[in-house]
Amino acid sequence: MKSMTVTYEVDGSLYVNMTNRCTNNCDFCIRKNGDGAYGSDPLWLEHEPSLAETEASLFSRDLSKYREIVFCGYGEPSYRLADITLIIKKMRLRYPGIKTRINTNGQSDLIYGTDTAPYFDIFDTVSISLNAPNADDYAKLCHPIYGKDAFGAILKFASEVKKYSPSVVFSVVDTFMTEEEIAECRKIADAAGIHLRIRAYIPSDSK
Repeated sequence: MKSMTVTYEVDGSLYVNMTNRCTNNCDFCIRKNGDGAYGSDPLWLEHEPSLAETEASLFSRDLSKYREIVFCGYGEPSYRLADITLIIKKMRLRYPGIKTRINTNGQSDLIYGTDTAPYFDIFDTVSISLNAPNADDYAKLCHPIYGKDAFGAILKFASEVKKYSPSVVFSVVDTFMTEEEIAECRKIADAAGIHLRIRAYIPSDSK
């Protein structure tokens, strides 16, 4: 049986796939278009990799050659925040100065029922999927298990996490938004002092 894909390369970065759990079911999610991302092997996990399994996959590589280590995968990585923190601490002992990023939907406060922003100080960059200019549109597009409460929680998390991570980014997916909606998201980002990144939608034939 082929081993699970825990780490995979994308454009000079190494991505880490630790969970398939997610609080959203976004209309544009790459998981709806296939089993992998950017030409990777399938990212559906037979089980969530243990800390030891994740470290074995990571440290089998020369991490110094990557631009950054990105915790993303095929789910919401903040579900594994404690394990990720331990992994990054070990990585930095072996590779001082290594850069890290987490791609999150920003709902960790709801997942854990507490203010989680202080725990994100381990990341050089926190990229938060905004994806809509208001709670109604977000609920329709991303179908969060928390309903319309998710959007406000994302904005609160973004404003707080800026205190702990040196770089915080909002992202939206272009194809599923009008120019007017993107402009509204840009206003939200500007008001929060957060850079907005416009991501291209990845259709099924782009794997």
